[in-house]
Amino acid sequence: MATKPTLDGLDRKILSILRRDGRRSFADLARDLDISIATVKRRVDRLEAGGVVQGYAAVLDTTKLGLGFEAIVEVYCAEKTTPRDVLATISGLDEVISAVTVSGEPDAVLRVQVADVPHLERVIEDLRRRPSIVRTRTMLVLSVLVDRPAALGA
Repeated sequence: MATKPTLDGLDRKILSILRRDGRRSFADLARDLDISIATVKRRVDRLEAGGVVQGYAAVLDTTKLGLGFEAIVEVYCAEKTTPRDVLATISGLDEVISAVTVSGEPDAVLRVQVADVPHLERVIEDLRRRPSIVRTRTMLVLSVLVDRPAALGA
């Protein structure tokens, strides 16, 4: 069983900056935090080695890619459908940008990005044709208020 890494205030500051801008150089981080570059490198290396930082990614403006609509899709599955089955069912659907299993009535909730409403309709029809999905319920996202890759606990 993996142990939970111990993070101090400096680790949390580094993570907060990297979450906003993962391309920041060690020199920039050191200058902003008033510490040495070697300290920043050692801390970031430890955070990466401990699995706290798992990678760096480009943040895309989906509207400029023609994916201006987002929807939340509740998925209701057939009896005895496992999370692995749900994952297999949605694999290959590039429009699904996030998927979670949940407690409550739906079995899973998907976050979907599409070009327009007809595109969303095609994705929903595709989902409904899959044998493990019994039904779906879709909500169109009006505005995204917060969208973070991860929360930094206290």
